[in-house]
Amino acid sequence: MTASWLKLGRRHVWRPYCQHQTAPDPLPVVGARGCRLLLADGRSLVDGIASWWTAAHGYAHPHIATRVRAQLEQLPHVAFGGLAHEVGYTLAARLASLFPESLNRVFFVESGSVAVEVALKIALGAARGTARTDVVAFEGAYHGDTFATMALSDPVESMHAGFAARCSFPIHHFPISESDEAFAARFASVAPTTAACIIEPLLQGAGGMRLHEAQVLRRLRAACTKHGVSLIFDEVATGFFRTGPRFALDEAGVVPDVVVCGKALTGGTLPLAAVVASDGLFDSFLGSDPAMALQHGPTYMANPLACAAAHASLDLFDAGDFGARVSALQAKLKAGLAPLATRRGVREVRIKGGVGVVELESGAAPSSASLARRGVFLRPLRFADRDVVYLMPPLVIDDDDLGALLAALAAELTG
Repeated sequence: MTASWLKLGRRHVWRPYCQHQTAPDPLPVVGARGCRLLLADGRSLVDGIASWWTAAHGYAHPHIATRVRAQLEQLPHVAFGGLAHEVGYTLAARLASLFPESLNRVFFVESGSVAVEVALKIALGAARGTARTDVVAFEGAYHGDTFATMALSDPVESMHAGFAARCSFPIHHFPISESDEAFAARFASVAPTTAACIIEPLLQGAGGMRLHEAQVLRRLRAACTKHGVSLIFDEVATGFFRTGPRFALDEAGVVPDVVVCGKALTGGTLPLAAVVASDGLFDSFLGSDPAMALQHGPTYMANPLACAAAHASLDLFDAGDFGARVSALQAKLKAGLAPLATRRGVREVRIKGGVGVVELESGAAPSSASLARRGVFLRPLRFADRDVVYLMPPLVIDDDDLGALLAALAAELTG
């Protein structure tokens, strides 16, 4: 039986990444607790992707709810332009303390895509008055859905491939894996006109859930330092223990000039992302001319409710040994997914931290509807030449719910 509100809104709602002519109705969710989605028909599904990787602590965590409720009573919102509030200023200081000392300036926005846009605006703005107008990005990348971020994404096979040529600045897409010598030569060839280089460190997300080694980041840092290029780490997906350490840069031992974080920042409760930039980049915008200032300011920038949720999420990360938790989760994902490598249609199994990936031949991935009938929610990625089923569950998932995810996927991938 279809929920009445789903019928009412069906002809009005435009859904994300959805071909409405052929897609079935979405699953109607009426609640979420722990790692489970509660459906209108009474079923509960284990959420294997944590609402696009945001709900690191599970759903409806009481500590986050308490902090947001208290903030709602005190100050739900005030513009951040010309005004300040405690919860935002203390959050900026708290975030800065999580990074190396040179990363000290925090700019708040509502989404990861916009945060990447701001990071680009910072890097390009710092290079104003020079010949540096270009950006280096990587094949297989995904950085968001706004115009510049779409252009940064893979120019051939990404969902945004058609936008690569529509950006207002030149973008050079490099292969992410090649010899150090080949990379150095390629980078040097574009460096004189390049202002910024952006990468998803250790794990490329929605572009295919591909992994790369820390050496890629180390040689990138060396090249950017040598040629005076700003290095941006897009840690929207990897940040807050998803790949193991708190941030991917911690594992790599590499300090970029800008870090972008979001998603799990608020524990999947309210929209908030942050751009954390170096003092050097901040100083490049200082001067007596008002036009030199960073020209950006979202209406809901540093929304107090979202900042309160972020404080609560950070409280939970601080209170729990998430490094050990994610290490244990990685071991369980390996044990559960490795046997699938020999199944028909499976090309490769990849695991990193709290991410498990099964890459399959094109058309071999089960549908979300089929997986839902087995009690789990997963949303496979489908490309022209392959399918990718990935697990990025809440980091607090227990053995029973994780077992349900693994069993459902194994049951679908027969042969």
